[in-house]
Amino acid sequence: MFNLTAVLKRLVIGRALRSDELGETLLPKRLALPIFASDPLSSVAYATQEILLVLTVGGLAYLHFTPWIAAAVVLLMAVVVLSYRQVVHAYPSGGGSYAVATTNLGESAGLVVAAALMVDYVMTVAVSVASGVDNIISAIPSLADHRVAMALAFVALLTAVNLRGVRESGRAFAAPTYLFIAGVLIMCGTGLVRYLLGDAPVAETAQYGIKPEPGEADLLGLALVMLVLRAFSSGCTALTGVEAISNGVPAFRKPKARNAATTLAAMGLIAIAMFAGVTTLAIVAKVHIAADSCDLIGLPDCANYTQRTVIAQLAAAVFAGDHSFGFYYVQAVTALVLILAANTAFNGFPLLASILAQHRYLPRQLHNRGDRLAFSNGILALALVAGALLWAYKANVTSLIHLYILGVFTSFTLSQTGMVRHWNRELRTERDPGLRRRHQTARIINATGAAITCLVLVIVLLTKFTQGAWLAVVAAVVLWVTMRAIRRHYDSTAAELAVTEPKGALAPPSRVFAIVLVSTLHKPTLRALAYARAFRPDRLEALTVAVDRDSTAELQRQWEEFGIDVPLKVVDSPYREITSAVMVYVRSIVRESPRDVIAVFIPEYVVGHWWENILHNHSALWLKSRLLFTPGVTVTSVPWQLSSSAAADHPAARAPGAVRRGEPTGRFKRR
Repeated sequence: MFNLTAVLKRLVIGRALRSDELGETLLPKRLALPIFASDPLSSVAYATQEILLVLTVGGLAYLHFTPWIAAAVVLLMAVVVLSYRQVVHAYPSGGGSYAVATTNLGESAGLVVAAALMVDYVMTVAVSVASGVDNIISAIPSLADHRVAMALAFVALLTAVNLRGVRESGRAFAAPTYLFIAGVLIMCGTGLVRYLLGDAPVAETAQYGIKPEPGEADLLGLALVMLVLRAFSSGCTALTGVEAISNGVPAFRKPKARNAATTLAAMGLIAIAMFAGVTTLAIVAKVHIAADSCDLIGLPDCANYTQRTVIAQLAAAVFAGDHSFGFYYVQAVTALVLILAANTAFNGFPLLASILAQHRYLPRQLHNRGDRLAFSNGILALALVAGALLWAYKANVTSLIHLYILGVFTSFTLSQTGMVRHWNRELRTERDPGLRRRHQTARIINATGAAITCLVLVIVLLTKFTQGAWLAVVAAVVLWVTMRAIRRHYDSTAAELAVTEPKGALAPPSRVFAIVLVSTLHKPTLRALAYARAFRPDRLEALTVAVDRDSTAELQRQWEEFGIDVPLKVVDSPYREITSAVMVYVRSIVRESPRDVIAVFIPEYVVGHWWENILHNHSALWLKSRLLFTPGVTVTSVPWQLSSSAAADHPAARAPGAVRRGEPTGRFKRR
């Protein structure tokens, strides 16, 4: 069993890497782009669609706002990319928004950023995978009934690939990302050239009108403004994942900051070109899409019609049909890159969690690297939470999207505000004129970014809060409170364990009272007695609990017959409760001699096969757990290896995680 587990583990994640091989896992720019930028690059596959879905609640009348909304998103994206380039240069040690906010705005602000980002990373996985499944279903509608199962399977696949290490995941994801970029740019370029030549592509839904939602047909004033703002906030999903590069600077090859900034700039330019191209082409091709297919006027059998995504409709229109090579190519790479876009979160979340764990805001296990030098515990935690969300929301993009991007703009706003304070502090001490000009320019960029992203955050809150974004707010608040509580626990534990008087702590106890638990007189019992003697305690006795009178009498007879010179203490238990009887006796000794150390020795035997554990009781764990909570008591297990435990010498038993479980002897059962 252990051998099979070890083999499967190596097949999934590969051979274990030495700690000194960490440098070999650092990323060149060509691999860093698909790893850290696949999320914002792939967002163009659904950002335009989300804008159109909001505007069409009032029918076709409001689609003329689309280019203006898209232009605002492009401007925002440019400002955010420029702002984060300043973060990368100023904080090359990683941590991104969290590091900036903590250093410049304080601990609480830093935790707000961390909580918001962690929630958003989870949403990145859920939305990206769900959107990728949507595009697969657009190409193969018969798979619609298997949406959730497909989504969960893709999350499991991403988890396995990321457990193999950052560099290997980059190699796996590089080709699909670059193929997606090429496919979308070729599609947009071909479509726009056809438009300029007078042969504009026409979407399959261009012939259908859209029935307005009740009360949404003739919006004026504030209602119209709110609709446009809601469409803008949905389009801002194109900015998700931009901060991942600033969080992952330590994963880049040297010079880390310059390589990360170059990758960030390349990502920004490509994402802007792709988003602008898809949106322009959607307007040219007259793509019409609605939340409910039956809102499309003139569509026959709407109840059984599965709407295709905007990307799918554009690919079919540009490449002359949904059976062309171009259509299937774009759909395949779009679906693939949307699923792989979750990899941005699989790299950003564990890195951020590791930093938080190092600062004692999350469990320390999240700071540990696995066999492949990846933060395995963070990867598994992200996969579990994202999988639960996909299952709860049935992998529906429209339902999940409302929980999205709130965290992104929270971190954007606080980090850019923190950067303004950073540059103010630098300018107070910098005297070089050239550097002062650079710092002033950077401050203007970050101040602009802070103002714009703060405005967008307010818009997102106003337009999405009641539609489900409140859940993301609640999750972030709960996470913030939890991280504060974890830090308080670690701080109080450290204070309690701190050495203030070394000489006093090293002083030996007044006496050592050793107790050997006995149920049957056999070899493990004798070994435990011999082991306890080796400690030369001031007092040594054996302890048994009288559950069955005949068995106890037989034990006493054997004790005298063998001439064992250790007193045998018999504790009565009229209700056959062994654990409680032992605890009462031990605590009574502690009360009588509070300055003494009570050393309890538990004889137990070790089995060699997993199935043998099923056949034996597990009372050692229960007894130890009870005794360990008693002040002044130490617990020692004295193992006796059975012949089957020779299997422990097998290589599989020495694999990480392979442990031979010790079993207590006789009738020390959990009651």
